[in-house]
Amino acid sequence: MALRGCGERNTPSWLCLLLLLAGCLGFYRVISPKAQVLKPTRTDVLVMTPWLAPIIWDGTFDSTILDAQFRTTTIGLTVFAIKKYVVFLELFLRTAEQHFMVGHKVNYYIFTDRLADVPSVPLQEGRQLVVLEVRNYTRWQDISMHRMEMISNFSERRFLHEVDYLVCADVDMKFSDHVGVEILSSLFGTLHPGFYSAQRQAFTYERRPQSQAYIPRDEGDFYYAGGFFGGSVLEVHRLTKACHQAMMADQANHIEAVWHDESHLNKYLLYHKPTKVLSPEYMWDEQLLGRPPIMKRLRYVAVPKNHQAIRNR
Repeated sequence: MALRGCGERNTPSWLCLLLLLAGCLGFYRVISPKAQVLKPTRTDVLVMTPWLAPIIWDGTFDSTILDAQFRTTTIGLTVFAIKKYVVFLELFLRTAEQHFMVGHKVNYYIFTDRLADVPSVPLQEGRQLVVLEVRNYTRWQDISMHRMEMISNFSERRFLHEVDYLVCADVDMKFSDHVGVEILSSLFGTLHPGFYSAQRQAFTYERRPQSQAYIPRDEGDFYYAGGFFGGSVLEVHRLTKACHQAMMADQANHIEAVWHDESHLNKYLLYHKPTKVLSPEYMWDEQLLGRPPIMKRLRYVAVPKNHQAIRNR
C-alpha cells in the first residue's frame, strides 16, 4: 500500500499515525511528485557549484523525502556560550526547538564557562542538552579561535561515539524558519551573507603569505561564514583539527589571520571542497542587509546586539 508523507499539507492525523507505525515496522514508503528534469526548481540563483555540490535554497529540496532518508540519524549541535554570550542561549535553544531538525534526535552541546547560567528549556522527545565546561579567554578573538580546538578535542573524545553529524553554530543568533536534514552532508559550509553576490576580489580572505590562512587573489570559490558549518563527525574533526593546527603555526610566527577562525575555515574549504553549500538563508542579518527578493526564507538570523558591550564583558 502506498502511503503519503506527513510533510504534505492537510495530511490527516490518523494517516500520520499510520505512517509512524509503518515506519516502525520497516515498510514505510514515501510518495512524492516526479522530478521534472527540464523544469529546474530555481532559475534565479546558482543551485550547483562547479564541483557539482548542491547549493541549498528554498524550493530546491523535498523535506518529506529527506526526513525519511535521515529518520534514524542523530545530530549534534555545538554552540559556545562563553562569558557574557550566555545571555543569548535561551533564545537560541527555544527557537532551535521550534525550527531545528524537528522530529529528529538532537544533542545540544553547550560549551560554557558559566554552568549556573545555562537556562532550563523544555526539549522535545529524543533531544538532550549536554553542558561542557570550558575555560574562557581575555580576548574575544581567542575565544573564537579556540572553538576549533575544543570542537576537535570533543569530536575525538565523545562526539564520534554519540552523534552522526555535527552542526557548529554561533550562539548570538536565532532560528526563525525550518532548518532540517536538507543541510546534512559529509562536509558543508554556508555562504556568508555579506559576500554571496560579491566578486572574488572583494572576499576578505587572509592575503598575507606569512599566514597559514593565506589565499592568493586569483583563487577562491565562495566566502564562507564561520558561524554555521558542519558535516559528519569525522569530517568536522578533520576540519577543526587542521584549522587549530594552522592557527597554532600562525601564533608561533606571531601572526593572526584577519578574520581569525573564519579565515582558516575558508582556507580549508577552498582545498577540501564541501559536499554541500548552504545559501545565505542559513546565515542572515536582516537588520544590516534587509531582505532581497531571492531570500524566500530567513532560517537562521542574527539577534540585534551591541558587539562591543558583549565582547568586552
